[in-house]
Amino acid sequence: MAPIFSPLLLFLSFLCFFTLGAMPFTVIMSDSGVPSDLVDGPQNGFSMNKDGARTDAREQEAVYDIMRATGNDWATEIPDVCRGRWHGIECKPDKDNVYHVVSLSFGALSDDTAFPTCDPTRSHISPSITKLPYLRTLFFYRCLTYNPQPIPSFLGHLGPTLQTLVLRENGHVGPIPIELGNLTRLSVLDLHKNNLNGSIPVSLGRITGLRSLDLSGNTLTGSIPNFTFPILSILDLNQNLLMGSIPSSIGACHALIKMDLGHNRLAGPLPDSVGGLKSLMLMDLSYNRLKGPLPMWIRSLISLQTLILKGNQMGPTPIPSDLFDGMKGLMTLILSNMNLHGPLPASLGRLPSLRVLHLDGNNFNGSIPASFRELKNVSELRLNDNVLMGPIPFGREMVWRMRRKLRLYNNSGLCYKSNSGLEDNLDSSFNSGFGTCEYIHIFTLREDRVSLSYTMNNLIWYRIHHSRNSNLRPLTSK
Repeated sequence: MAPIFSPLLLFLSFLCFFTLGAMPFTVIMSDSGVPSDLVDGPQNGFSMNKDGARTDAREQEAVYDIMRATGNDWATEIPDVCRGRWHGIECKPDKDNVYHVVSLSFGALSDDTAFPTCDPTRSHISPSITKLPYLRTLFFYRCLTYNPQPIPSFLGHLGPTLQTLVLRENGHVGPIPIELGNLTRLSVLDLHKNNLNGSIPVSLGRITGLRSLDLSGNTLTGSIPNFTFPILSILDLNQNLLMGSIPSSIGACHALIKMDLGHNRLAGPLPDSVGGLKSLMLMDLSYNRLKGPLPMWIRSLISLQTLILKGNQMGPTPIPSDLFDGMKGLMTLILSNMNLHGPLPASLGRLPSLRVLHLDGNNFNGSIPASFRELKNVSELRLNDNVLMGPIPFGREMVWRMRRKLRLYNNSGLCYKSNSGLEDNLDSSFNSGFGTCEYIHIFTLREDRVSLSYTMNNLIWYRIHHSRNSNLRPLTSK
């Protein structure tokens, strides 16, 4: 789900300009993100150019230290690191034409990036990084994998300039240093998939200009602080050990596009303030300990495309019949294993953009609404492991399109019409045990009207029309 809104894409947008073909380039990005004309072509040597441009001598020595610390001793042979032929460094000149290092990147992010790789057995982050007073971007990827180390607290000394700090899958251990809260100019903080523990430092709340915060894939504990990030777009705390309730202050992060708090131990109801996140496109709260019922404010999330709540025991309650009314952009809805009861809302069949719908592992009863036949764009539908009954309403084309991604098994009351053609199209490995429906007449039993709809699997299924229910039930064997 996540794929469209992954913070990694943000970094690729910063880094994609390195892939410029076979010829080596050093490209410098201006504050606007547009390549400058300072160094805009292949570098054919290590000497100064004719206008006398050179790298600051102290910064050059610092870069040598940093490169040696990552196992890249070869870099010490480059006479001028800003004018040399290697990727992973960006520089910018001052008014005196002295170049300063503004970005350092390490690690084999992909086949298309040529950043210096790290020796994972002996690499470390050198304190000489603090000798780069103009540094804006620091990127380490899988550099300390076999030599785990804490995140150095001295990174907090980069506060006046650093805007992007990425230590992704980098083998870090221990707590997040509170000194990172001094990086008040940060836009991106990515500590994804390390082995960090302890709580999320409250000091991070001082970084009010943060746009992307990714602390996922660690073992962080404690509660989520009451952060208020007015321009935060991406919040990813997935796969930690966070506890407590979801803070209502998240509702003040009005720019949120992605909020992933899945796979934690969060408890309690969903805060009403989340209903005000009008820009939110992905919300994943799966596999927590959240309680229901499902709040009606979900339908006010007008930009929502993906909603994943699976694994939270928010029942035993039904889904309100109008909960998803008007959510025309909703593409993925996953409500599996939530102990939800009652009938399937017919309104789900009127979501025009829906591609993926998982309602499996609940206690939904009654028949599959006929409106589900109108889900023309659905490519994956899971209704298995419920107590659904009655005819399967899908046409042959819809069943053929989904094949194995249509899962209806473990609903003992489902059947298909003998002339529907579904018998040949339902994948037997996922949808076995269904029989054909045989219709018989309506009769009356006592004061209730009982319409006998069909027989299937040697059982007669009947519907009682009563003021309080209208459920299908088995009557007797044939």
